Amino acid sequence: MSFTDILLFILFIQVIHFFGTWKLYQSAGKQWWEAAIPIYNAIILFKIINRPWWWVFLIFIPIVNLIMFPVIWVETARSFGKNSTKDTILQLVTLGLYTYYINYFTEHNYIEERSLKATTKTGDFVSSILFAVVAATIVHTYIMQPFTIPTSSLEKTLLVGDFLFVSKFHYGARLPQTAISFPMVHDTIPLVGVKSYTNSPQLPYLRLPGFQTIQRNDIVVFNWPVDTVRMFRDRSGRHYDKPVDKKSNYVKRAVGVAGDSLEIIDGKIYVNNSPLVLPDRAKPQYSYLVQGKGQGFNMRSLIEIYGITDGLQWVDRERDLYKVNAITEENLVKFRNHPNVKSVQKIISPEGKAESGIFPNNGKVDWNKDNFGPIYIPKAGKSIELNLESFSLYRRIIEVYEGSEMGIDNQLEVRGSQVYLNGNPINEYTFKQDYYWMMGDNRHNSEDSRYWGYVPQNHVVGKPVFIWMSLDGNAGSLMEKIRWERLFTTVGGEGKPTSYLVYFLIGVVLIIGYNYFIKKKK
Repeated sequence: MSFTDILLFILFIQVIHFFGTWKLYQSAGKQWWEAAIPIYNAIILFKIINRPWWWVFLIFIPIVNLIMFPVIWVETARSFGKNSTKDTILQLVTLGLYTYYINYFTEHNYIEERSLKATTKTGDFVSSILFAVVAATIVHTYIMQPFTIPTSSLEKTLLVGDFLFVSKFHYGARLPQTAISFPMVHDTIPLVGVKSYTNSPQLPYLRLPGFQTIQRNDIVVFNWPVDTVRMFRDRSGRHYDKPVDKKSNYVKRAVGVAGDSLEIIDGKIYVNNSPLVLPDRAKPQYSYLVQGKGQGFNMRSLIEIYGITDGLQWVDRERDLYKVNAITEENLVKFRNHPNVKSVQKIISPEGKAESGIFPNNGKVDWNKDNFGPIYIPKAGKSIELNLESFSLYRRIIEVYEGSEMGIDNQLEVRGSQVYLNGNPINEYTFKQDYYWMMGDNRHNSEDSRYWGYVPQNHVVGKPVFIWMSLDGNAGSLMEKIRWERLFTTVGGEGKPTSYLVYFLIGVVLIIGYNYFIKKKK
């Protein structure tokens, strides 16, 4: 849906509203023409139904307006004496068109001093729930969203079972593009397991101003660009066409930002020809081949002592050979000194040995997860030469991210040695948005940009800022599952994370004390 389509739709709604309410405006002591002026008519209507003028903003917020419109329909009917259960149901099932019946075929007994308090406990409960959902949806969409870490790709920095608050305002909140969606859920309605949205209509991409841009090494939550699964972890093989804002949420580290050149050499990342310097909280992990001394390992104890993320596995029992799936370099130094360890060798895919599934997935490069590139990470407004070599690297960007997902029918093809865009020969291309290269710190167990390429700016969800809960799924009782040292710690920053749980509890006690003693006394 383009901006022109949106304006036409708004105009259509205004016409519907005018013809369905102009007599009601007159009966409430207003002028008939006040029902015809966009936005102003909404302000007047809220005065008529005895609601605050700032509700106007709520009806222009996607998703929130899906809740507000039914409320307004019912409130309008009740302001003219139609407050029975039958009237309420008719307003809802006719999508507000019952107002036409009230406007043209009933006496308009306007109730100026109508009580806003619900006449039944059920009505009061429903009203409370509706406005709680509205408030929560606004917070969830534009300020802060809860998020759970489902995989070990950022292990040591973020653990499986961490519950985060993700800031929407750091990078600028993205307005919902999917206009019709169940509030406060992602792609699936919990418990019932059905799709939570309709694919159309789709609104244009818009993002509110933020006070930060994505910096190199930032941990970022984003929509998985190549997502075609029904829900996260679904690997049934069935293809689903999903809107950008309903693609699965991923969290990785931005090791390269727009305008960077990036290369991976023997597992090490180089950005702009210099080794990537990670923050001290980042603990990159690799896989190693370990040979024992024939005395056997206590696998469980080694995993716990040395923080081996994805466990140990046998490679050759006769040679007492194991594979350590993920361990930090810091723990590796200690692990080498274990009395039963004979040798440790990092597992690195050699340069020139092609790995299947590696971006750009064209079978024409000999890259792998440890030796990759070099590549250029596109920046908005910058141009690249488009030839047979760069064609595969940027084809998806041009056809999908800057094509179909923006409502543009871009078709890129090669004829001989010439690249064509929409049937026209092209030698260079200018990018319309910024892109990022996202990778996990668990280098050998992370499905990241090395396998599916660039992350566009319009796929960015937000910045993880706070861990409010952390549960170890392998522990026993609930109290043992809670990682107390991680509660209320910040995601960013330098040095060892500090828990602010004590300060939070003190704040809760002060609020409860104030409400109970001070307010009660007043």
